[in-house]
Amino acid sequence: MKILWLDLNSSYAHSSLALPALHAQMADREDLEWDIVSSTINENAGMTAAEVAAKNPDIVAATAWLFNHEQLLHILARVKALLPQCHIALGGPEFLGDNEEFLRRNSFVDCVFRGEGEEAVPQWLDCTMDRIAWADIPGLCYLDANGLYRDNGIARVLNFAGLVAPEKSIFFNWSKPFVQLETTRGCFNTCAFCVSGGEKPVRILPLSDIRERLELIRSHGIKNVRVLDRTFNYNPQRAKDLLQLFLEFHSDIRFHLEMHPALLTDALKEELSRMPEGLLHLEAGIQSLREPVLEKSMRKGKLADALDGLRFLCALPNMETHADLIAGLPLYHLEEIFEDVQTLAQYNAGEIQLESLKLLPGTEMRRRAEELGIRYSPLPPYEVLQTREITPDELQTARQLSRLLDGYYNAEAWQGITRRLIVEKESFVHDFLNHLIRIGLIDQPMGLEKRGILLYEFCKTYYPEYRDAVTIAWIEAGMSLKKAPAERVRTKHQQPPASWEVIYGEYRNELRLCFLPADDTLQRGCWFGFETEIQQTRPVFKAVQAY
Repeated sequence: MKILWLDLNSSYAHSSLALPALHAQMADREDLEWDIVSSTINENAGMTAAEVAAKNPDIVAATAWLFNHEQLLHILARVKALLPQCHIALGGPEFLGDNEEFLRRNSFVDCVFRGEGEEAVPQWLDCTMDRIAWADIPGLCYLDANGLYRDNGIARVLNFAGLVAPEKSIFFNWSKPFVQLETTRGCFNTCAFCVSGGEKPVRILPLSDIRERLELIRSHGIKNVRVLDRTFNYNPQRAKDLLQLFLEFHSDIRFHLEMHPALLTDALKEELSRMPEGLLHLEAGIQSLREPVLEKSMRKGKLADALDGLRFLCALPNMETHADLIAGLPLYHLEEIFEDVQTLAQYNAGEIQLESLKLLPGTEMRRRAEELGIRYSPLPPYEVLQTREITPDELQTARQLSRLLDGYYNAEAWQGITRRLIVEKESFVHDFLNHLIRIGLIDQPMGLEKRGILLYEFCKTYYPEYRDAVTIAWIEAGMSLKKAPAERVRTKHQQPPASWEVIYGEYRNELRLCFLPADDTLQRGCWFGFETEIQQTRPVFKAVQAY
């Protein structure tokens, strides 16, 4: 029997674990032949379908999720037309809810799996042609021979540690700059908006297994590992043990983790503060800085503890912490989102990620949408369109605010000056966002240089006291000294003053100097030094002249 996996991603930078996770459990079965077709959602559906059909598989399997859902169905409908006898089976987070409507609407799909497939899929492959036997496959949803909907619940792999690791599959993709390592299954939390909110029990891998898998990952030269653990620190002692394990791979691997800031014990804080720089990259799940919002979302952990924990994480000099907010949560008002952005900037969050709530299949919040007063799109990505607290127009404003944050706060070149403006000027975010909307650029793709020019022109007009700070950010980002943000910079025949205070670097006579005067007297300002023998646009020296 020939199984073809349709690997459909949003880009070739990402790779799903689903195929290697499934294949690893069945790699020794001689009755199965495996093949794969990889594509992205931006490629022609007809061409991908033709490539699949040319391989003439007995079964086509794929994972469906928010952003590949629509293109996946376009491809598979064509495949079924070309190969009517081929079975099409799907799995993934799109099928965690009620699947009857989906199966009736998309009759070319034979069945879908709800939940974890490593044990259920091999059982199904043993009886693919015997539709009556499908009734015994955990998690399988399908229409029987009489057209009746059959739902076999949800599949859970209770012996998670007993699974064969996906890295042992020939389909594990080692060509990406990072890999994902699943260290737990399930989540202790009950967040109503999350597909893992009801995923119990929590199952863990032994540290010895994780060490062995990390050794294999390191042997392939992978430098970044994204640890798939819904809340890394739900068990503080295990978190400490894992951090000690990660130390063994310091200088070779950087680990990306998700922390719950409300659950940081003093012992774990101490452990984190001792980690070497560059070992960890943290995502702090916060969602909102409002107690009623978190309570309505059924998220465990007190807000006061979360804020204390977040403040601690963001202050750590040895790692960067990103924080996330979700617009569209019940009881969350637009103005509160703006205020929470300012608070996160005050905390010095490494990035502020503002997303719109999606009511995902199988989540408690989707089941209670009408009760909670939430209206959402019935089509992927199921984004919230309105709540009792936020209008459709306000949600669009939140989306545009997210673009502003991504373009400025989350861009290394402009983060420092943007953070300063947000913290020191309460109206800045509103004013700058309205400006970008008014000139029609908020939704346009813009390069780093264009963003810098816009910020400079805006501050020059509305926040002139920050004009030079934008110019300094421009220079330090390596931007052209011939463009508007550097219009006050003096570049010709500059000589060092009698004294200055060095900020960084070491002055040498061969450096090319430029000077940004602080006022018209030219008696104080900021000096930058550039290498002349190599093509380097960023300054290597900076000093200030106070008088």
